[in-house]
Amino acid sequence: MALKSLTPMIYTKQVEETVKFYTTVLGFTCNNFMDDWSWASMSRDEIEIMIACPNSHLAFEKPCFTGSFYIQTDNADSVFDQLKDKVKICYPIETFEYGMREFAIYDNNGYLIQFGNPV
Repeated sequence: MALKSLTPMIYTKQVEETVKFYTTVLGFTCNNFMDDWSWASMSRDEIEIMIACPNSHLAFEKPCFTGSFYIQTDNADSVFDQLKDKVKICYPIETFEYGMREFAIYDNNGYLIQFGNPV
């Protein structure tokens, strides 16, 4: 049995606005969506993500995730330069003792996204 990939699905009551953030700010492509904007699928390079309005079986008040989405890139400095004036920064570009050059932002829902590359 082989596990092939992991595609995160984030919940929001603002699916259309979230797709707009990921496409216009982060450069993703919206590959598919439901006409009522209760679900969408997006990708950029090798990254895939789904956005969904939670169904009535889930207790949902606001977006909440206890971790972060960590995206490895070949040039974190370049990505930081492209995003720094368009997003809310959690922490700016920095080289860490564990060998990664990285920074973190918040998406329009408050989800934490980190970008990094090995040094």
